[in-house]
Amino acid sequence: MLLREIAHARAGDKGDISNISVIARRQEDYPLLLKLLTPERIKKHFAGVVGGEVVRYELAQLGALNFVMRQALGGGVTRSLALDAHGKCLSGVMLDMELNEE
Repeated sequence: MLLREIAHARAGDKGDISNISVIARRQEDYPLLLKLLTPERIKKHFAGVVGGEVVRYELAQLGALNFVMRQALGGGVTRSLALDAHGKCLSGVMLDMELNEE
């Protein structure tokens, strides 16, 4: 099952930091997100893209997790040579994650 089947995402960026919130579509799916979406797993999923630390913030009342990923945008939107260096693109990549226990 892909993450997008049970969650949606919102994203933003500032400089070289991408900020992605993953929100469970149903509150009963939030515990699965807590279990499977660890900072380590997110960093592994974005290998080669995110060079810095990944920090997870839990927003249980919203059924959401917020990930702050440093060194994620090739130096920032105005410095990167990528075609689309905005953090919003990374939320789509996040939702393509296969949800299985590793």
